[in-house]
Amino acid sequence: MGSPALRPALLLLLPLLLQVPPSRGFPGSGDSPLEDDEVVYSDAKYKDIPWCSPIKVKYGDVYCRAPQGGYYKTTLGTRCDIRCQKGYELQGSPQVICQSNKRWSDKVICKHLEPPRIKCPSVKERVAEPNKLTVRVSWETPEGRDTADGILTDVILKGPPPGSHFPEGDHKIQYTVYDRAENKGTCKFRVKVRVRRCGKLHAPENGYMKCSSDGDNYGAVCEFSCVGGFELQGSSARVCQSNLAWSGTEPTCTAMNVNVGVRTAAALLDQFYEKRRLFIVSTPTARNLLYRLQLGMLQQAQCGLDLRHITVVELVGVFPTLIGRIGAKVMPPALALQLRLLLRIPLYSFSIVVLDKHGVDKERYVSLVTPVALFNLIDTFPLRKEEMVLQAEMGQACAT
Repeated sequence: MGSPALRPALLLLLPLLLQVPPSRGFPGSGDSPLEDDEVVYSDAKYKDIPWCSPIKVKYGDVYCRAPQGGYYKTTLGTRCDIRCQKGYELQGSPQVICQSNKRWSDKVICKHLEPPRIKCPSVKERVAEPNKLTVRVSWETPEGRDTADGILTDVILKGPPPGSHFPEGDHKIQYTVYDRAENKGTCKFRVKVRVRRCGKLHAPENGYMKCSSDGDNYGAVCEFSCVGGFELQGSSARVCQSNLAWSGTEPTCTAMNVNVGVRTAAALLDQFYEKRRLFIVSTPTARNLLYRLQLGMLQQAQCGLDLRHITVVELVGVFPTLIGRIGAKVMPPALALQLRLLLRIPLYSFSIVVLDKHGVDKERYVSLVTPVALFNLIDTFPLRKEEMVLQAEMGQACAT
């Protein structure tokens, strides 16, 4: 504890040292003024002063200075200078102040000076293949290029993706890319699809038309047929060719001309093959009540007969006074007799025979048959089902 000779002197100076206050330091003195007791003092001094939240700016640097200096960077009156990093632009005030409402005086962000760039592909016009109405179009997905830090989000596509089947017409495609600062770059292009066409055809009067594909595009085939009682003249089928012209000649439907001057009943029936169904009424005398009632019912249902391609054949009397009648045309007695014999129709009683379009004996009646019963029967025939579809498409129907 030191030399024994100094102890009396130290004991004399001790009371004087106790009377001198401890040094607090001063600017430029080289002494550190910051002690634990000063921290307590400062916290107490500023505990009631509004503080702002610590300020942070993405892609920017913040330099703050408080009025009191030192540790406190978010106290009332603190001023902060904002500087954006390279490639970013400041939006807002370059200096913000911590206000009494505990909010900074402005909101600031650092954005890209330039949006990202993206270049779309060049897609030329595409032409559909024969019998096709769409074209499969592919391209490479474009890549965006950033103008600052090179970091981009995903490329966003608006429109069908590459490899899709595009229908006829113009289609807009757009790509958008965003950078980290949410700036966006876009590019647009069009996909144009063309379908080569010959021009629409129309069904002939009193006839039908059924076409493949879209009806008039390259490779499409249109088939024509006539309603019962009419015969097709011209091409039964036409094709849209590569020169965009239709093959064949324009079809027409002319009224069926029944030749009653043929020698045999078979030759007579051949004229109706795949064209008309036959409703053959046979009676030994025109005075027969069933015969007269049956003709009356058929006359009232003429629309239904025409819609179902039914021709009424009358065989009246007995040979040699037997006559056959198809509409206004009268067949010779010998031909009428052959028809009775060929179809095994009784000579001396009322009877009815129904033949389909292939000449097949489908039904026989020995008494009256109502038009409703007759039509219900014929509507079950296979060919009739196809006819009903076509008639519905053409809007053909009988008024109720």
